[in-house]
Amino acid sequence: MSGATAIMHQPDTIKSMAAICVLVILWAVEKRKPQFKGRTGASSHYAANLSIGLMNLLIATWVFLPALGTILSGSPSLHGLRLSADAPLPVWAQWLIILLLFDLWQYTWHRINHRVRFLWRFHSVHHVDADMDASTAVRFHPVEIMLSFLARTVVMSLLGMSVGQMLLYESILLPVILFHHSNIKIPERSDRALRWLIVTPYMHWVHHSERQPETDSNYSSLLSVWDRIFRSFRLRPDPERIVLGLDSYPEVNWRSIRGSLMMPFMTLPTHRESDADQQSQV
Repeated sequence: MSGATAIMHQPDTIKSMAAICVLVILWAVEKRKPQFKGRTGASSHYAANLSIGLMNLLIATWVFLPALGTILSGSPSLHGLRLSADAPLPVWAQWLIILLLFDLWQYTWHRINHRVRFLWRFHSVHHVDADMDASTAVRFHPVEIMLSFLARTVVMSLLGMSVGQMLLYESILLPVILFHHSNIKIPERSDRALRWLIVTPYMHWVHHSERQPETDSNYSSLLSVWDRIFRSFRLRPDPERIVLGLDSYPEVNWRSIRGSLMMPFMTLPTHRESDADQQSQV
């Protein structure tokens, strides 16, 4: 095990344990104050999504993490962003800029996954979940995880992103992602205050709508500002009436782990209709 890999393993374990704790808390709250009611089989739904998430965690831990450690340890140029050799910025400013640029990349990559037909095949496994809750945050096809790893490795190299910066970003990102996927009814006033900074449930429920114009909006992962800048921000005045998921997939094709893994290799869904009359709301 390389030095960079060893550095990553311990914080990654702590991050996984923290994620489990957050999931347990959110699950408990979801059962008491759900936004979307009338769902059945919540436990089996959680189990299926977490099984897919665990599969990806094992792949990341035993395949991608060692590979990334080897790449980082073998590249002397990856020591953090240096914007000016003559007047280098303070360390905290360099870290802040790198984290902001990487979050912008996350927005861009997410948007690309909705635009490129091949990538959408795998990303649709995440969107097909019509019973979206906190566990949906870890429901991604392993091929999408692999492609995301390859793309982010290139971006990290271009940014000169260090292991510590990546771990800090992911430690901030993870609870936010779990939160905005959760099926928790929160006051609109609280959501409005939070979404000026981070992605909130009101934003992300729209993104998981079965209506294509709504699905193709609110791509941000951590900071909501990117959707405002690039005009992909959209809200609904009636979030409780949003129909989640993708209507072209029979339930049997996404309820099971096997069905979820086979989805990208089936016929591509044709649900993506136009709806130009719906306007974004800032």
